[in-house]
Amino acid sequence: MVNDTNILLFTLSAYFDTGVLKYLYFLIIIYVYLLIIGANVLLIVVICVNRSLHEPMYLFLVSLFVNELYGSTGLFPFLLVQILSDIHTVSAPFCFLQIFCLHSYGAREFWTLAIMSYDRYLAICFPLQYHTRMTPKKIAVLIALTWLYSFFVTALTVSVLTAPLQLCGNIINKVYCDNPNVVKLACSDTSGINIYGLVNIFTVIFGLIILIIFSYMRILKVCFSGSRQTRQKALSTCTPHLASLLNFSFGGFFELIQSRFNMNYLPIMLRIFLSLYWLTCQPLINPLLYGLKMSKIRIVCRRLLVGRKR
Repeated sequence: MVNDTNILLFTLSAYFDTGVLKYLYFLIIIYVYLLIIGANVLLIVVICVNRSLHEPMYLFLVSLFVNELYGSTGLFPFLLVQILSDIHTVSAPFCFLQIFCLHSYGAREFWTLAIMSYDRYLAICFPLQYHTRMTPKKIAVLIALTWLYSFFVTALTVSVLTAPLQLCGNIINKVYCDNPNVVKLACSDTSGINIYGLVNIFTVIFGLIILIIFSYMRILKVCFSGSRQTRQKALSTCTPHLASLLNFSFGGFFELIQSRFNMNYLPIMLRIFLSLYWLTCQPLINPLLYGLKMSKIRIVCRRLLVGRKR
């Protein structure tokens, strides 16, 4: 992937000497990672083994939780190794593999959240036609498209356009491999990847944002004009999804700002936190949001963990 460059190793310059504190950071990171794995796997199992949860909304949630595990695995094991290491370098092939994983994770997360907004729109605005419009075949197609699109259209395209660039440096100012920072090292023409980035932002991201805004505008209209029971149902199902969407957008916004502008005037710990926010808080918060706020999942989880009341 990097035959056109002489770069064999990248140096991650955001790491700094923390002395014995690195063992504390290691324990914190591994605790967060195990918590993410446990919470997401638990909810996947809960939804899969309970036929009462085999509804479109919960099947989309399974896809979301699997994606959280995928994105976390692309980041956390790497962080754990780097924290304990004294030399913070990564081979070029592995760096591009991590870029592929994290880009596909981010694209799939946004697509899944957008599709879930559309699903809630159909369920609340067209309740009588919901199951005829959101058929099992349509659910399978939508989930497959989110995974295929993120792999082949987003992540693979980014990797193919970035890998041939002639690089004049090997220092990435992050704690993990990041495509915009690799592109900044290029001393060859980067118009291809830049044009793709702009087209992707304006066609895909803005398109999904329009779909999400439209869905929630229609949902709010039904809520304000419907009965109290309708409003309560809409709030109970939409609140966790909207919170997840805002959390991911918040983290993605800070990541976009950091990748496009010079943020060196900020304290290094703050820069590291902001760059990791969208990759750590989303997989951690989503199971809590849906597990605690959605009554069906909460009841089944309680039965699995403490048993049925006699």
